[in-house]
Amino acid sequence: MERLELRVLGFPEFRLDGRRVELALRKAAALLIYLAETDGPVARDVAATLLWPEADAEAARARLRRTIYKIRTAFGGEIITASAASLVLSPSLLVETDSGAFEHACDAGLLDAAADLYRSDYLAGFSLPDCPEFEEWVFFRREALRSRLVQALERLVEARITGEPRAAVVHATRLAALDPLSESAHRHLIRAHLAAGDRAAAERQVETCARLLRDELGIAPDPATLALVREPAHADAPEVPGTRYVAVDGTHIAYQTVGGGPLDIVLVPGFISHVERIWEDRSCRAWLDAASRLGRLILFDRRGMGLSDRVGARPTVEATARDILAVMNAAGSRRALLVGASEGGPGCIRFAVDHPDRLAGLVLWGSLARGSRAPDFPYALTAAQYDLWKQRLLAGWGGPAEIETFAPSLAADRQARSWWAGLLRAASSPGAVSGLLDALRDTDVRHLLSRVSAATTVLHRSRDRAVRVEAGRFLASRIPGARFVEVDGDDHWFWVGDQRPLLEAIGEFAGRG
Repeated sequence: MERLELRVLGFPEFRLDGRRVELALRKAAALLIYLAETDGPVARDVAATLLWPEADAEAARARLRRTIYKIRTAFGGEIITASAASLVLSPSLLVETDSGAFEHACDAGLLDAAADLYRSDYLAGFSLPDCPEFEEWVFFRREALRSRLVQALERLVEARITGEPRAAVVHATRLAALDPLSESAHRHLIRAHLAAGDRAAAERQVETCARLLRDELGIAPDPATLALVREPAHADAPEVPGTRYVAVDGTHIAYQTVGGGPLDIVLVPGFISHVERIWEDRSCRAWLDAASRLGRLILFDRRGMGLSDRVGARPTVEATARDILAVMNAAGSRRALLVGASEGGPGCIRFAVDHPDRLAGLVLWGSLARGSRAPDFPYALTAAQYDLWKQRLLAGWGGPAEIETFAPSLAADRQARSWWAGLLRAASSPGAVSGLLDALRDTDVRHLLSRVSAATTVLHRSRDRAVRVEAGRFLASRIPGARFVEVDGDDHWFWVGDQRPLLEAIGEFAGRG
């Protein structure tokens, strides 16, 4: 069996049984890469349209045939098995890609090997400007791999900082270079320098962070960043809590605990989260600090998101409920108040029905029972409208995508825009989050609402642009004994604008404890 190797982390290279093969025609290289990265046959028409979008169908098919011939000539044999309808790499080949090896290393927890394999970004320096669909596919793939690299580096820094601080410095340096405007990445590097005993380097990194934030965003570093290089007695900001992991069905879920008190408060996030990056935003940090004074706050990233493992399957409300239970058990929480934000609400509802004995109460913020419109649920986007919104969100990934929808009051705030863009990049990738968004669109827990027995408070902003207030009223009307609180404003994020209503609702449950 012949061995076909594709190096796609960086400018593409091809080898057949160790012999380098030159493909001068970029579209021949693109076709080979696309077939190698696609699981299964690709329709001829799909490949033709992908690479020759400006040509009519007959001309595109003719160019595809010539391209396949040039690939065969370059390799000296049949690399592509072509039928009348589809194309696939020859089954007689052993096909290996460095991108696949990188992902396998990440999945297996071989993070050092993964970091070594990632030499450069996916198809760096390679482009087909006249093929927008191919360019979009490359963008999604590149962002997915970069996201996994960030996650791997963050976990490597945490793992090495105690016993191997110099190795932690190497990984943290790379992390900071990937996202220079992320204070979280700079803090990783500052802590690594301090652990390695190099205070001067840590202080220089603080200065570098401050200069970048000032020059690019016009803002000052968070006090928590500055406090890292001060003497402990003079530190004036709390440290970000450490991140721990619990395995659920073979998937590692990242979680944190902060604060104390008689009440455990589990925050179940919406579709985007990152337990470390959330602390970078001053308003979010203020909310987290305030909530942690009401009880012990337990934060986690849902599977496939943030610092938790990526998963191939679409997440379900049942999976979220299992994640909640596992995190509570790992944190030693016997009974907790669940706070479900936005799309985190349906998973909380599932948990409330499955584990009523573990629930001290339920608070839902800006949430909904169904992800898309139905004849008897007119309070959401139609499936077609939702898909258009998803396309717009993914097209803006890497920047502050849809901040005008989620937090219109911050749409012009440079710091908020930079933080949200960085959070998106670190939390997931457009390709990875696409399946999650599809799962949210198809979510429907209306049949569970009447079975929720826990004391419930539903809060919703009156002019929420992401989830209509009527969806919140629907929840409250269907959950027995639920109380509905309408909060003035149009921001979807709970930490933006008036934070008091949600904190007061949590405080009421804390008072009952």
